[in-house]
Amino acid sequence: MTMRYLPLTLLLATTACSMTPRLALPTPPVAEAYPAPSGTEALPEWRGMFGDPRLQSLIALSLDANRDLRIAALNAEAARAQVRVQRAQSLPGVNVDAGYTRQRQPSSVAGAGVGLSPGSGATGFEFGQFSAQAALTSFEIDLFGRLRAMNEAAFHRWLATVEARRAVRLAVIGAVADAYWNERLADEQLALTRSTLADWRASFDITRLRRQAGQASGADLAQAEGLVRQAQADLAQRERELAQATNALTLAVGASLPSDLLPPTPLMDQPIHTALAAGTPSDLLVRRPDIAQAEQDLRAANADIGAARAAFFPRVSLTAAFGFASLALESLFRGANRSWSYSPAISLPIFLGGELHGNLDLARLRTSTAVATYEKAIQTGFREVADGLAAQQTYGKQLTEQRAVVTEAERRATLTDLAYRAGQTSRLELLDAQRAIYAARQTTLIVRRDQLTAAAALYRALGGDTEAQGTLR
Repeated sequence: MTMRYLPLTLLLATTACSMTPRLALPTPPVAEAYPAPSGTEALPEWRGMFGDPRLQSLIALSLDANRDLRIAALNAEAARAQVRVQRAQSLPGVNVDAGYTRQRQPSSVAGAGVGLSPGSGATGFEFGQFSAQAALTSFEIDLFGRLRAMNEAAFHRWLATVEARRAVRLAVIGAVADAYWNERLADEQLALTRSTLADWRASFDITRLRRQAGQASGADLAQAEGLVRQAQADLAQRERELAQATNALTLAVGASLPSDLLPPTPLMDQPIHTALAAGTPSDLLVRRPDIAQAEQDLRAANADIGAARAAFFPRVSLTAAFGFASLALESLFRGANRSWSYSPAISLPIFLGGELHGNLDLARLRTSTAVATYEKAIQTGFREVADGLAAQQTYGKQLTEQRAVVTEAERRATLTDLAYRAGQTSRLELLDAQRAIYAARQTTLIVRRDQLTAAAALYRALGGDTEAQGTLR
């Protein structure tokens, strides 16, 4: 083999071996089935999950304006750029240079080059030189897979940021939905408080007239006034809660709420899927972006082990140049003016004070940490889905019973009012019935809000927003 083919031979040997260990993902540390039964239907995309047109408009706005999602998208683009930077280190870098040099040598030096004696009387030698060359700069021949492992690690870290973007996108959708339902709850509780306050003021006015006519006692009047005062205090609280809920919704969306939004749908009529099929725990490995992100981080950490192992072996690099040099520009590219050089080099680490062993130990420890993080993400996902299924099974029953409580409270209030007007019961019992119906209606709104929030939480726990799974990669 001649020396001219040595660079090609070394280049073909770059795929000779790899130091990256084979990765076997750990067995999911969860049960094979959820505690509650569940079907296997596909999850709807977010527009199919949240049917309120007003909520859909706010979610769509948040996907463009939310700062957390914007940061996640920029992080993904930065990681993608880092992949290109890392891959460039595996490719030869070629520079093309052209130049002109003008210099003068004294006679004592120039004469020695042309056979003149220093005392010949020559004053010196002046000349110019043109040059042009293409140079291969320190190209590393990746014999032991160090650069390949680093490329693989950068690639999987980019995929991890893509999954992180999916996770943030799903979290933003859920946060907007939760904030919207909190705002709806505060608004409807405020309306209920205002309506109750109007009723209790009317009752107070009647009681005051009856007191003036001698048909009611001072205690009855004080009790009626106490209800009005309580409703007025509740009204101030509800106004504060609505303002705070609106601020939270604005923050979740990431922009000011548009003034041309469609009218809201009442909480009790919200079109949302409250029954979702979870499938099996193994489905989480595909659906949930946080688990997919943990897996990509694990693969990147495993590739770092390969790079740390390869660092123990020699590094082979090649520097080469081909060009032309001439004293005259018109004859620069003639064959006689051709010049070339190549310089293979081998660098073998001998003593680095334990740095290489430290890097390898660090890579192994980080891989072990990534394994634990991956397993914890699976366990967290399993727990969140199990909690969501439990909520799915119980909130429907709770809401049905709570509605029955409201019906019975209304019936009791009607009968008590008739009995009071007929003089068969006390004013205190009537006030108690009025307070009971007010509290039951408030509780019903809270239970409905909690049911909607639990449905959205289960949707997120299952890795919903299937539309994003095919568009963000």
